[in-house]
Amino acid sequence: MDPVLILDGLEKAFGGLQVTSAMSFSVEQGQLSAIIGPNGAGKTTLFNQITGYLKPDRGRITFYGEEITGLTTEQIVARGMGRAFQITSIFPEETVLDNVRVACLSKLNQTRRPLKAVSSFKEATDKAYAILESLGLKNHSDRLAFELAHGDQKLLDIGMALGLEPKLLLLDEPTSGMSPEERQLTRDLIKKLWKEFNLTMMFIEHDMDTVFGIAQVVRVLHQGRLLAEGTPDEIHNNPEVISAYLGEDLQ
Repeated sequence: MDPVLILDGLEKAFGGLQVTSAMSFSVEQGQLSAIIGPNGAGKTTLFNQITGYLKPDRGRITFYGEEITGLTTEQIVARGMGRAFQITSIFPEETVLDNVRVACLSKLNQTRRPLKAVSSFKEATDKAYAILESLGLKNHSDRLAFELAHGDQKLLDIGMALGLEPKLLLLDEPTSGMSPEERQLTRDLIKKLWKEFNLTMMFIEHDMDTVFGIAQVVRVLHQGRLLAEGTPDEIHNNPEVISAYLGEDLQ
């Protein structure tokens, strides 16, 4: 089976600072993978290039056999890629239900209708409720999004991405700012959503319990380059990775 996503020699610099350099790897269908690395390694810049927020200076991005290098974010989303952000991109003054329902309507190409008429769109409403139930947020559907706890707001952001029915879902630090208990719940939820929605999923994460607990493949970035790629056990025991990022405390 051909890879879902292929990165071939991506390069991105800001002024004299090379943020990604010769970045090449492929993501297989159905894979749950993690991107790790120290601050400044180029992780979010890499996601921004993949999702169209930044155009690479060099290199190619192929998604399901089609080159998407330089396409807009909207064009890439339309091809089946979704993303949830480190800083949530929810609509805080709208209800939890409306946040997800708007994403569902976008997928159904119905966003030109006024938001006040959204409740009449049964298909989008049913989809939104189903997503909220999967996230454990259905009981909060009538609350305003800003009223949710931080962890639930991050889950809502994931719910909006799911409303677009992505084939590949990118998560940027899904457990950041969470308590240990919230992180454990989120780890379990990510794995559940991956299976339930039949997703290919790639996430950036600093919490190593999350990375080594659920990822099938771990990719390590260092100074804008791909330092290592492998199973959690291979990465855990890789001397270069230990020296550059993980530290001796994991041995």
